[in-house]
Amino acid sequence: MSTIVWNREGVVENDRWASDGENHAFASLDEALEMAATGGSEIGVLIESGDDVQRLEAILDRLAIIALDFPAFNDGRAFSHASLLRERLGYKGEIRAVGAVLLDQVPFMLRVGIDSVETAHEPTARRLTEMRLPGIDLHYQPSAKPAEPTNTYSWRRRAAG
Repeated sequence: MSTIVWNREGVVENDRWASDGENHAFASLDEALEMAATGGSEIGVLIESGDDVQRLEAILDRLAIIALDFPAFNDGRAFSHASLLRERLGYKGEIRAVGAVLLDQVPFMLRVGIDSVETAHEPTARRLTEMRLPGIDLHYQPSAKPAEPTNTYSWRRRAAG
């Protein structure tokens, strides 16, 4: 199976931002800032783990999509980037996870505000294609997405459908 792009509705066909082998249509953070300064529109930016997403604040309205790189399964900095973009900076556009995206991470990605994922990991791609996400019913931490109270402890939340 090749690289797929997936969102809550399923596999996205003919996505213009999908990688073509090793190449993405995304600009780096510095390139995106330069493009925005020269009047560029429909900008897609790839945020690396070490980038400061707050530098995007002035151009968020010009960004069509923000891709967050997950370079390895054990590098969770992109989760923080997504949370900052949604909760602190108020970004409303599409956020996509790219890189070493594995199935176990996807429910957590959705909770922090990531809209779509791109993965070449065959077992993950197969399960996403089949719409078979691992289930996580109760959460202890707040989320960028709405949550429902559980009528038990105040710190438990049930994921909203």
